[in-house]
Amino acid sequence: MPKADHTDLDEAAIEFRYVRASGPGGQNVNKVATAVQLRCDTARLGLDDATLARLRRLSGRRMTAEGMLVIAARRFRTQESNRADALDRLGELLRRAALAPRTRRATRPSAGAREARLKTKLHRAARKRTRSPAREDVD
Repeated sequence: MPKADHTDLDEAAIEFRYVRASGPGGQNVNKVATAVQLRCDTARLGLDDATLARLRRLSGRRMTAEGMLVIAARRFRTQESNRADALDRLGELLRRAALAPRTRRATRPSAGAREARLKTKLHRAARKRTRSPAREDVD
């Protein structure tokens, strides 16, 4: 998967916070704040309403009610790598939100397909009729 191009992002809309990462890592985890929390103010990105709605849906719980998108990156051991990872993930989210979904066009089955379906239904009904016990007509 190609890396996201985050050179066109508004730097004023993005804020980084560095925190200590959890998990294994020995003394490095206890001493160095390598995990990155990227906070992006989506109102300052200049997105249209439809793109912003798609971004809100894609972000899920990562977006606050105020429209602040929070991405936590703690996969790598260095601050720089985690910062780049957070920016890449933000760029990927924005790229996916920018793609408008294709509109669905209603289609109809062909005449041959309808005929084949009805023929199959008749065949299945006849097979089931032969399984039932014979009925006696009451006059």
